Amino acid sequence: MARYLAVDLGATSGRVMLGELGLGALRLREVHRFTNTPVREPDGTWFWNVDELYSQTLAGLAAAVSACATAGSQPAGIGIDSWGVDFGVVAGDGSLLLSPRHYRSASEAVRDGVLSRIGAGELFRRTGVQPMPINTLFQLADRLQGVAVPDGASILLTPDLWAYWLTGNRSAERTIASTSGLVDITAGRWDKGLLDIVGVDPSWLPPLCEPATLAGRTRPELRSVLGSDTEIPVFRVGSHDTASAVAAAPLRADSAFVSCGTWALVGIENDVPVLTEAALAAGFTNEVGVGGRTLVMRNLTGLWLLEQCLRSWSAQGQRPDLGQLLHLASRPSVAESFVDVGAQALVSTADVPEHIRRLCRDSGQRPPQTQAEFVRCILISLALAYRMTIRRAAELTGRAINSVHLLGGGARNALLTQLTADACELPVHAGPVEASSVGNIGAQAIAAGQLASVDDLRRLIGDGFGITSYLPGADPSQAVPWTRGERVLANLSN
Repeated sequence: MARYLAVDLGATSGRVMLGELGLGALRLREVHRFTNTPVREPDGTWFWNVDELYSQTLAGLAAAVSACATAGSQPAGIGIDSWGVDFGVVAGDGSLLLSPRHYRSASEAVRDGVLSRIGAGELFRRTGVQPMPINTLFQLADRLQGVAVPDGASILLTPDLWAYWLTGNRSAERTIASTSGLVDITAGRWDKGLLDIVGVDPSWLPPLCEPATLAGRTRPELRSVLGSDTEIPVFRVGSHDTASAVAAAPLRADSAFVSCGTWALVGIENDVPVLTEAALAAGFTNEVGVGGRTLVMRNLTGLWLLEQCLRSWSAQGQRPDLGQLLHLASRPSVAESFVDVGAQALVSTADVPEHIRRLCRDSGQRPPQTQAEFVRCILISLALAYRMTIRRAAELTGRAINSVHLLGGGARNALLTQLTADACELPVHAGPVEASSVGNIGAQAIAAGQLASVDDLRRLIGDGFGITSYLPGADPSQAVPWTRGERVLANLSN
């Protein structure tokens, strides 16, 4: 029995998971969970509270090391995964020159300025990444203005920063680097032409390294902090949480995936990137997965919309009961409404209910009136977005899609999963819920030689990891007018 520790940093919370792998089975236990609350500077810019997040990471690792000791063993490894694009700049002496800024403070004006020098089409053909303001490329163009970066400095994406703090070694894991918009996706190396455009010296970027490899061992001075008798191996995993999550999905050649948490990443795993103008226009991006395949997918708003509604109602003293709301929302509404879950107004607002009302009025629909109607509007809109995205992915790749794997926290939401099956008119296999942690641990086990490949991990998951299947049309009385929803969204884009 080998015990691996997975650090999973999410946009709203983080956790440290203990995974026990042996005898053809994987067991997971959450050891420590902590909130991820960004801090707002006087100028309105949001930053991640990395000091608190790293402190909580060490506390969770210490608790996990103690749990391993109780079981009579040392951890076999540590792996870190997180959201993409955000970075810190570390000086040669290890001090933090620039702290990771929250992607929601990214500037559209800066993005547009860079695109005036290199068109969106050319950028997409070179990097495979959708030119969103949050991309590391554009954030660097913004944040490095007027900053003197000394020799020996390194730009480290969030999980690489954690790996550096744990081991003292600087490297760039490939899956997280592929979110940056700085990597030539065809050549598989940093794009020096793009670095020049945004004023980045290539020496500031560490070498690209593959997932499922050794990053180093925990620094000797951490032994007392972690309560460990020895230095613990730190492995590069699929450091982008989506890459880890998809690695944990028992996909087949005809499967699509929906990795649903705060964000929703929807697409397919493909042998090669799709770099066509049609893919760019449809909002797709290409990122590297564990095992070297390409994740051709769209980045959509996920359950953040529901979370924000619950926060708004709680702030008004209404004390919403999510379980009761989901029960009420399972009943068809007299006038169901659809919204574009990718609308910028929804992504950037703190008042999601009011913006949903506005979007419905602007599209000629009756806005939701009750909390349950808001919940239903969000869930059927998410399911509609999954339907349209999966069908477009099939068209762009020429692939037939016959099933969907829904991963992450969204797999707990039975109503969302059933609506997704109904919308896509395909069976949906829900789970693993802790997909990013499962993929994280799987990559560590591959690096340690306990598993042979991602396919080996997927066979283990497919053989019984609590996957629940939902069939389309299970309750005809619950039918949703999906084609009407498509017409509503089509009219909005015209």
